[in-house]
Amino acid sequence: MTKNYYFIGIGGIGMSALARYFNLCGAKVYGYDRTASELTKTLENEGMHIHYVDSIDAIPAEIKSNKQDTIVVITPAIPKDNAEYNYFLANGYTILKRAKVLGLICEDKKTIAIAGTHGKTSTTTFTTYLMNQSSKGTNAFLGGISKNFNSNFVFDGNSDFITVEADEFDRSFHNLYPSTAIITAMDADHLDIYGTHEAVIESFYTFACQIKPQGTLIHKIGLNFEPIQNDLQKNNVSIYTYALQDESADFYMKSIEIKDGAFVLCLHTPNGDIDNIHFGLPGKTNVENFVAASAASLINGATADELRNAAATLQGVVRRFDVHVHTPKVIYIDDYAHHPAELQACFESIREMYQGKKITGIFQPHLYTRTRDFAQEFAQSLSLLDELILLDIYPARELPIPGVTSEIIFNNVTCKQKEMCKKEQLIELLNTKQLEVVLTVGAGDIDRYVQPITELLQNKGNE
Repeated sequence: MTKNYYFIGIGGIGMSALARYFNLCGAKVYGYDRTASELTKTLENEGMHIHYVDSIDAIPAEIKSNKQDTIVVITPAIPKDNAEYNYFLANGYTILKRAKVLGLICEDKKTIAIAGTHGKTSTTTFTTYLMNQSSKGTNAFLGGISKNFNSNFVFDGNSDFITVEADEFDRSFHNLYPSTAIITAMDADHLDIYGTHEAVIESFYTFACQIKPQGTLIHKIGLNFEPIQNDLQKNNVSIYTYALQDESADFYMKSIEIKDGAFVLCLHTPNGDIDNIHFGLPGKTNVENFVAASAASLINGATADELRNAAATLQGVVRRFDVHVHTPKVIYIDDYAHHPAELQACFESIREMYQGKKITGIFQPHLYTRTRDFAQEFAQSLSLLDELILLDIYPARELPIPGVTSEIIFNNVTCKQKEMCKKEQLIELLNTKQLEVVLTVGAGDIDRYVQPITELLQNKGNE
């Protein structure tokens, strides 16, 4: 193995999982990120060397003097004017994209890859835990922090399996050749990369055609894979469908009951029903993702009893339907939803769970291009709220686009109560309101307000 790994953007969720892998394997891991976070602090505590100033002078001497024994790992999100990136480029270092490195790690493993424009992080994490709790085990690279593992990386030296989140951004998932693939959704997204919805779907078809011979495709019912049916058949790929409760699917929930605040489920499979599954995570979106994860786990050797036992202790993912406050007076949930379809699914689940309560949503749009491309769809989803607080766009890797602001969403939202707010004034605004169910949603830096909001609402709930 290469002696040194240098990550530009080491604090990213996918990058940090790779960094943890190489660190655990005994390599020296270094990196840069724009800002410190809880995750980067954890990486430093695990022995990695990280700095937060983009400067050639900050690159450690060991990296500068060991070009032949260093691999530099980057993401597509790194700006092209990044000084450190340009140093490595000019000096002939081996530079690999994160997705390429992940693909190389997965080459000799039985890979379970979960793709989809939404639902993939929860489904990947659920699949990992179900496999981990079975006799098969799995290694895993996750797109979020699993509450069961308190990490986005899982190591199991005794398992031949590796479970990974397959990211469609920048066509990253084309570096993967899985034994089993789950595809949860193929909605229009990342149109700054793809241009059209048709190109997004074509990219998922390419990913599906990379499933290894005698492998398995599991997809949500309703997704159309007819155009590549012959390609899949040539490789003897088995195809299964899943759904929440659609009886025409191969895997679905035959019954969903709520007892003592948790779901009690009966899962239909091609090999018979598995009943009395206790599942404590809220929202039917989570149940649907659990169906997909169960399908992958059972197909890869987990037993019905192992599935039941794991489901009872499954804790979910940080920032995925994450309940922070639950008092008789107020409920606060944080979620990563940042696409109109994700928002709609989140809001509908909340409405079903807390019928009759006023739902206040705080949304931070993510990316100028996504806001521009889906302004009307965002407005439709946000109109499902009783009250909207809309923040400014989080730009991430993008420069501003003239005329594209949160206002182009705001103007078309039809809920009775709506207002725009600077994030710096959010806590002050919330303190003036009578709140029942509060949601924060978005993929930017809105998560930095989770703790202050939690503290505010806990105090309000105790008044």
